[in-house]
Amino acid sequence: MIAWLSELGYTTCFYVAGGNSMHLLDACRKQMECIPAVHEVSAGIASEYFNMVGTRKSFVLITAGPGLTNIVSAIAGAWLESRELLVIGGQVKSSDLATNGLRQRGIQEINGLEIVLPISKTAMRITSPVMKSVFVDAIVESRRGRKGPCFIEICLDAQGAIVSSDDLENQVASAKPLPTVSGTQLFELKSLLKKSQRPVALFGGGLSRESVTQMLPLIDSWGVPILTSWNGADKYASDRPLWFGRPDTWGMRFSNLILQYSDLVLALGARLSLQQTGFNWQEFAPHAQIVHVNIDLSELEKGHPSKTIKVCADADKLLADLVSDPLANTDWVEECSKIKELVPLNDLGNSKHSGFLQPYEFVLNLSDLCLARDIVIPCSSGGANTVMMQTFKNKTGQIFFNNKALASMGYGLAGAIGAALADRSRRTVLVEGDGGFAQNSQELATVAVQKLNLKIFIFANNGYASIRMTQKNYFGGAYLGCDVESGLGFPDWQKLATAYGLRSMTINEGFENDKNFLSSWNDNEACLYVVPIHPEQTYFPKISSQVTASGSMESAPLHKMSPPLPDELLHELGLDLD
Repeated sequence: MIAWLSELGYTTCFYVAGGNSMHLLDACRKQMECIPAVHEVSAGIASEYFNMVGTRKSFVLITAGPGLTNIVSAIAGAWLESRELLVIGGQVKSSDLATNGLRQRGIQEINGLEIVLPISKTAMRITSPVMKSVFVDAIVESRRGRKGPCFIEICLDAQGAIVSSDDLENQVASAKPLPTVSGTQLFELKSLLKKSQRPVALFGGGLSRESVTQMLPLIDSWGVPILTSWNGADKYASDRPLWFGRPDTWGMRFSNLILQYSDLVLALGARLSLQQTGFNWQEFAPHAQIVHVNIDLSELEKGHPSKTIKVCADADKLLADLVSDPLANTDWVEECSKIKELVPLNDLGNSKHSGFLQPYEFVLNLSDLCLARDIVIPCSSGGANTVMMQTFKNKTGQIFFNNKALASMGYGLAGAIGAALADRSRRTVLVEGDGGFAQNSQELATVAVQKLNLKIFIFANNGYASIRMTQKNYFGGAYLGCDVESGLGFPDWQKLATAYGLRSMTINEGFENDKNFLSSWNDNEACLYVVPIHPEQTYFPKISSQVTASGSMESAPLHKMSPPLPDELLHELGLDLD
């Protein structure tokens, strides 16, 4: 089986060793680069992020029972983000499987297959040796079209069975072609674009980085302003001529304004999730026709937002067809440029506290410091996440992504480890909050042992900034479990780094010009930087919600972020969004 994985392009195995996977691990030792993690969830996250960087493939090997239950969050995250993740799990001997209502027969036994079936694209249990096609087809199908996790659970006696490889060889099914638009539908879409006065294209995660990179010269001269979802952020970077930001519930305000003012939204490979459209999705792009292009029919039929045209097709192929026909939208592009210029990324309403770094200023400085070859990993939840996605100006060539759908704390460090291992020739930069970092801080051991070129920035704001803000805004500041004062504990981050044999320093205002910082920033060794953020730091702009008379929550549309823009600026922008 491990030889078959090599044929499929897998080179690396992330694992936590266990007795019920011992034969598999022995086979991996002989044929794969093996990277031990301290915890299974970290192994799963690292593998997902590894597969998002470069061309090599990785998988995860876990044991039965707690090995499986520990990795469920990583499987769920890859499922929600439509990403490749192969998890191979050990299981007790087939003769020891619980039957007839038993909860457990074998040691550490739990029914892993039933647990992960709802969050896997393909999943199966192997109780005896199988033909090559059965094993390979399950993996290939999980990588085709809208990707998702593949879980294969293998009983211990099947792992150790004596077999002849020739007896297991047979024909593997050929891949099915992806759906494409018809000539009539393509003509209709091109006609819509030509008639539109204010079109925008929203690039989502369903577009491949490789395909878009090949098309960049055509996209740059297409004439259609480009917006990106968070998952599409590194498909078209901020230094490109038609880039107009990342609209979102926690989006760039100028991007939200442009999107809401447009008269045609072409969503390519984006889910148009509630975070993307705003919870008040009825007012998403209120003046626009919406063309939704997605390879998953269920996303097109989910009922929100309302769409003019639904296209079930490969977004890469459709984009290539569309950009070959440039459009003359000079006035609209200039109008978008004016909006981008006049609406700042660092909102003027944000607080600034003496002795602390202002997070938006920090991220803008970090944007300037990062090189085009860097891998930049924002964490997946909290203030550090939203500030990065709202403010970071990524460059062409940078790999810039996270896992935002599950919005789980603890993703940042494990994901950055996977990304750094996927391409050691690049510097990897992680920005994580102290609350999230604490959940997987044990993987600093992996950073140290693997000698990674990983620069770690921890927003040290004494707890969970987003939870603190929620409790302040909606419950009158009745804080509970969101900071040290309300019962949440944290270590001294620099002492923790020292315990793992890693360098660290606390950075202050003007860090971008500090010689000691720059020396560590520009070398090839890991370093942990503590970024002091005031516990009461504000995070604007944001979509505000209010409690209605019935007790439900009502959200503002994307163009009405808080705090409101000054009347004189709205007048200068000349936007009619009401």
